Amino acid sequence: MIGKYKCVVVANGLFPSGKLALKLLREADFVMACDGAVVKLEEYRRPDMIIGDLDSLPEELRFRYAGSIHRIEEQETNDLTKAVNQVKKLGFREVLILGATGLREDHTLGNISLLIQYIRDFDRVEMLSDFGIFTPIMHTTTFESEPGQQVSLFSLFPHRALSVSGLRYPIEKRRLLSWWEATLNEALGKEFTVILEEETPILVYRAI
Repeated sequence: MIGKYKCVVVANGLFPSGKLALKLLREADFVMACDGAVVKLEEYRRPDMIIGDLDSLPEELRFRYAGSIHRIEEQETNDLTKAVNQVKKLGFREVLILGATGLREDHTLGNISLLIQYIRDFDRVEMLSDFGIFTPIMHTTTFESEPGQQVSLFSLFPHRALSVSGLRYPIEKRRLLSWWEATLNEALGKEFTVILEEETPILVYRAI
């Protein structure tokens, strides 16, 4: 369902415990951690770089990982965006984000919405939790699926229409005026397609 990522960013939300997320974490060539995420991350692997203003990093870990810390104190962006911007500077074109949901709901909503910003800078960027995966798209895209898999679509810019094929409940050239309108759909087979007539940022959620 989701291939290996060379680069994984771990945010300081609900740390994943699912087999898929931990497998992708261990297989990654490079792991960037937001500062507070290191406390749980180090149980599974050593971060290659730690980024943030360090307000969430215990003093013991600051000493242990002194050579891996990249401190950024500006407050115009959150630690997740600081981390994503840094891996872009390092040359990565694909990035998987873990630990960005759960815990505080306002952080969860904010982090998910940032995917629309990130997709403009990467060839592939996704956000995975123990429950599902968010994928931002800008163009017509076909996704792998399993029959009965739960699928939801979200549009943060409802002035443009979309259609879908391969889902149980049809959507035909519809503008999504509210976040709930295209949620809780269901895949009919091994793939489905989100059809965009013009460049439009859409978030696609697939339950796992």
